Amino acid sequence: MPVPPSRLLGAAAFLVGAALLSPPSLTAQSAPSIPFEKYTLPNGLEVILHVDRSVPIVAVNTWYKVGSGDEQPGRTGFAHLFEHIMFMGSQHVPVGKFDQWLEAAGASNNGSTNFDRTNYYETGPSNALPLMLWLDADRMGFLLPTMDQEKLDLQRDVVKNERRQNVDNVPYGRFLESVLPVLFPTGHPYSWEVIGSMTDLSAATLDDVTRFFRTYYAPNNASIAIAGDFDADSAKAWVSKYFADIPRATAPVRPTVPTVRLARDTMLVVEDRVQLPRVYQVWRSVPALHTDDVAMQALAQVLAGGRSSRLYRTLVYEQQVMQDVGAYQQSAKLDGMFVLQATAKPGQHPRAAVQAFEQEIARIAREGITSRELERVRNGMRARMLDELSSVLGKADRLNYYNYFAGTPDFAAQDQARWDALTSADVQRAAATWLQQPKVTLSIVPQGKPDLAITGGSR
Repeated sequence: MPVPPSRLLGAAAFLVGAALLSPPSLTAQSAPSIPFEKYTLPNGLEVILHVDRSVPIVAVNTWYKVGSGDEQPGRTGFAHLFEHIMFMGSQHVPVGKFDQWLEAAGASNNGSTNFDRTNYYETGPSNALPLMLWLDADRMGFLLPTMDQEKLDLQRDVVKNERRQNVDNVPYGRFLESVLPVLFPTGHPYSWEVIGSMTDLSAATLDDVTRFFRTYYAPNNASIAIAGDFDADSAKAWVSKYFADIPRATAPVRPTVPTVRLARDTMLVVEDRVQLPRVYQVWRSVPALHTDDVAMQALAQVLAGGRSSRLYRTLVYEQQVMQDVGAYQQSAKLDGMFVLQATAKPGQHPRAAVQAFEQEIARIAREGITSRELERVRNGMRARMLDELSSVLGKADRLNYYNYFAGTPDFAAQDQARWDALTSADVQRAAATWLQQPKVTLSIVPQGKPDLAITGGSR
């Protein structure tokens, strides 16, 4: 593995920050466009290039097609654990130097994990591109020679502490851990939290994580998107120089997804260290890019997406019985879920929220949404798309997303076309189809106050 260019390590580089580019036009008449070039190395690594010379900044975004949904029961949390391990140095990058060398070049980096993928990204001045690529290649091809029990134990403790902060010791943090095993059948890839369980994290061995890396962290299970101010021919040469010799691995076997849905409504109650009761209602819905995906996203916005939404106006402003209310559609690669939630004000019972949920869902299933609501959610989508595509990192991530979920990076225009074609009748049909099915109702209440839960058993 060649050493990185020394001029990048010693340069008095400048910090660019989250520079905004000239935003693409996002109207019904003008669909977004992210010009790109895609090719594949002989070892299977997919490479996507998007040149934008608006500002002298470049982003490298690498997607490994592995998330918590690729784990096995009893061995959960590995994908997220590896997100941490990948920053612990590799054969040619001593511990701590990954961040140090990037910062010296004026660049920054991070990563994230979800059900379906793990990504790693860097953003910085254009002259840092060869360094970014070299560092990413070294940990893809040369992580295991320096992987040892000390590194595993250190990052395992970091992840455990993260779990304590975000799940175990945070108000309402046990929401997903309580709902997912009920919402999805046993063995479903989404039936456990991304961060994994304490028991599984404690049980992970060095052999386990080594096997996980060899299975999923191979070039033929990854795509790398480069976006920003760079010369395409130079980038191709660097990619070939640093990545081409990394051997491919046997293609991983993806899990078989059960198609069973909930047979009946289910009530769950969790007593926790919270001050106010909160109720969640969760339905199985649709995966990303499904026909009803945008309709479900629109439905979430109309119901509880901001202060002008129906439930916020009713429960927070008019009745003043809820402290907050929210909704979202989570569309993953294999499946999806729709969530409504509300936190009661002191002295109030969350049953008022459940009654309002039922009334508004029934109303939309019967009447659809108004033209004003439809335009509001369309404008919100365009604003979110503009925001994402205003940065080279956002463009790189969106190209990787489309590449994995749609099978091609060239899907921005088709994605917006789904919103442009959305009608009130589509939202009405989605509400009637997906939110009339059995659901999970979870009440998280203060310890010793089960009377504040939504009860009634299962039907």
